[in-house]
Amino acid sequence: MYPALAVAQALRNVRPDVELDYVGGVRGFERRLVADHPLGAELRYHQLVVRSLRSAGLSVHTALDPARLAAAIPQAWWLLGRTGPSAVFTTGGYLAVPLVLAARARGIPTLVWEGNVMPGRATRVIGRLATSVAVSFPPTLDAFPGRSFISGTPIRSFDGIEREAARRAFGVGADDRLLLVFGGSQAVARLNSAVADALPRLLEQWRVLHLCGEAGMSDAGAAREALPEAFRQRYTPEPFLTDRMADALVAADLVLGRAGSSTCAELAAVGVASILVPYPFAGAHQRHNARFMAAEGAAVAVPDDELTGERLLGHATALRDDQARVAMGSAARRLARPEAAQTLAEVLLAMSKRRPLPTGAA
Repeated sequence: MYPALAVAQALRNVRPDVELDYVGGVRGFERRLVADHPLGAELRYHQLVVRSLRSAGLSVHTALDPARLAAAIPQAWWLLGRTGPSAVFTTGGYLAVPLVLAARARGIPTLVWEGNVMPGRATRVIGRLATSVAVSFPPTLDAFPGRSFISGTPIRSFDGIEREAARRAFGVGADDRLLLVFGGSQAVARLNSAVADALPRLLEQWRVLHLCGEAGMSDAGAAREALPEAFRQRYTPEPFLTDRMADALVAADLVLGRAGSSTCAELAAVGVASILVPYPFAGAHQRHNARFMAAEGAAVAVPDDELTGERLLGHATALRDDQARVAMGSAARRLARPEAAQTLAEVLLAMSKRRPLPTGAA
């Protein structure tokens, strides 16, 4: 969702008069997040009967999802006929299937964005039907030969965030090194457990800002109270950060987190070293992302089932060395494409006018 909203904002920046519609699925929170976005009041929201995400494992949805998908195809056809878009942009996945099918049938140009090194099955299918496919990582080009280009991942803007001011806001002193722990959009028990096991020794070297989720706050608060008084001020658990998340990334010296496409892109944009623990399910897409980052020297990759307090402490100790950490951050920054949202907006506008695509996107 966030990459899609970043592109919507870039479109509005380039063309203030552009009309934007957002299409979500029946699974929960899209409507709320769109409404909370600065463009929320201007985005016309539509909902298909298909779910935007599929469940892992067997459940009642295993049988219902194909029926919802079949029902969503004529619904998408009707929706595109009623709204009459000049172009369709999708971030892929299950929800995109009926939209791209309907757009192709109506002759509407489509741009699909794939943020992972290894594309999912749904994106592989719709990538063959789309006008063009944008990808975040160079290896992904091989999955869509002759119809893809590298755009990077559309992310939030870090413009105007001054590092020293951000560090002061989080209580980070000149001699401190800040470890930021977060699991993306949800709490991650694996990360929380490793931090808890390593905490007293970790705080000897690092100030820790731990985004542990609502579910993890009770345990994190108890762990903080059990610390020696001198260490308590060095450990700050928070359920999550909203408008301060960009500041936290700029303030950080090291990040422990998952390896989603947006996380990898933001780490690169900021140029911060990281320990990436890929989510092991959902086709193991994050594992390929983490491997790519590690192969480029931009991160340390640790399999989910191998992250322990001792493993975390070992990597955190090695990366307490400023030179090693700066080298890793510099490697990450070389992968950055902070102009991704702008690039995708320009491609979409060219598509909408049936003009040749910008150089590199054709």
